[in-house]
Amino acid sequence: MSQKQMKEAFVSNLNGTTVLEITQGLCFPAFCILCRGFLIVFSQHLCSFSHTWKTRFFIDFVVLVVPLVTTLTILASFIFLELLTVIIVGAGLFYQIYQRRTCYARVPVQKILEEFLKVSLESEYVPAISSFRVIISVFTAIAILAVDFPLFPRRFAKTELYGTGAMDFGVGGFVFGSAMVGLEVRRRKYIEGSRFDYFAKSLYSVWPLVFLGIGRLVIIKSIGYQEHVTEYGVHWNFFFTMIVVKLITSLLLIIFPLNKSWIVALGIIVSYQLALDFTPLKRLILYGTDGSGTRVGLLNANREGIISTLGYVVIHMAGVQTGLYVSKNRSHIKDLMKVVCFLLLAAISLFISLYIVQVNVEAVSRRMANLAFCIWIVASSLILLSSLLLGDIILSFAKFLIKGALVPCSWKLIQSPVTNKKHSESLVPEAIKKEPSLCLITALNRKQLMFFLLSNITTGLINLMVDTLHSSTLWALFVLNLYMFTNCLIIYVLYLQDKITKF
Repeated sequence: MSQKQMKEAFVSNLNGTTVLEITQGLCFPAFCILCRGFLIVFSQHLCSFSHTWKTRFFIDFVVLVVPLVTTLTILASFIFLELLTVIIVGAGLFYQIYQRRTCYARVPVQKILEEFLKVSLESEYVPAISSFRVIISVFTAIAILAVDFPLFPRRFAKTELYGTGAMDFGVGGFVFGSAMVGLEVRRRKYIEGSRFDYFAKSLYSVWPLVFLGIGRLVIIKSIGYQEHVTEYGVHWNFFFTMIVVKLITSLLLIIFPLNKSWIVALGIIVSYQLALDFTPLKRLILYGTDGSGTRVGLLNANREGIISTLGYVVIHMAGVQTGLYVSKNRSHIKDLMKVVCFLLLAAISLFISLYIVQVNVEAVSRRMANLAFCIWIVASSLILLSSLLLGDIILSFAKFLIKGALVPCSWKLIQSPVTNKKHSESLVPEAIKKEPSLCLITALNRKQLMFFLLSNITTGLINLMVDTLHSSTLWALFVLNLYMFTNCLIIYVLYLQDKITKF
């Protein structure tokens, strides 16, 4: 067996892990982001701290990226303990901030909370959505390389037919996150005004994906790189899926009202599942047109990628609906708390629906992107998003207690808790005043597609240079951390220099 065949077999015929383990894993980076915010608040006023770009990058990398690398590798069996640990650390930091608060120092807790609920927020964008997209990007970047090393748990890799793998969520979460900041959500006037203009802009927006999809196909075939054929097919890849999803959803949103995206999504996925159950469609996906698993012909060669696009269309439409709801202008903390409660309730309802569907209809299948898969992706995405929103609220309260505290990529409190505004501003470090958005989260969010492309390129280069299948644990950890450090640093420096390539 050749090296290529060995690597392909290493990532094939896997069955995934439990929904609970993946859900716990999703909450972990959300609490890491919260702890990162507490550290910044703590450092700004309570201790001497240098806010140079190098220091900020180092803190963001150590607090946000390194824990995720270890969670997906050597500490994969201790996700609950990691989650508990980061919660305890966060609680300790918050306690220290509260004890040394500079606002309402002699006021009862109840009174402080009452005043906090009256605080206004800057609502130009939702930091939790940016964090959501960054978490998915970082997870995907780690996983696409780590999966080739023995220390990556096989249960986290993409499943063959049925099951829930962590990497399966990464694909769906990427589609969901992109939809929340799509053209439909950011520029609703294109839907409400000229529909032709909107569709033309949607067509134009996919040209980078066409270039990347074709480029990846040519390079993979030219160098004989290992492929998991049952993932998308012989020629298809994720970039082509994103192109088709974008075109189909653009057409649907021209025909149907934007705020009815969830109804359209529900109609499509129910119809698709009925077709899987009562027509030869499922057999076509699994065994081809002749029932023998042939890959002859364009449809047979890429049947998984082509047909599963319907499921990703549904996930995208659900992401659009979520983005519209979360991005509505909300002026007070109490309004944001209502959003968190609604998202949590929706997620719980979907998880209950997932259990019912898996028992009575069909299990989760990434290969077919069936009803259960779409429910699972949307439910898990809502859990992650609600966790991040809750973290934003808690972090806002910590900032409310400290005069002039600012944290990059978090809500900005418009109503100051102190009466002397000038004095409050003087407590903000000069570095933060000049570049308040200077952080790794903002950089990765602004350059998500570039980061994804860079990660794919460096993953391919490492696989060509390193024998990943026979690497020791220490060597694998070193390579993974160096790989993530290099990718993040390149994107961070480009962001600092304002060399932004807008796709």
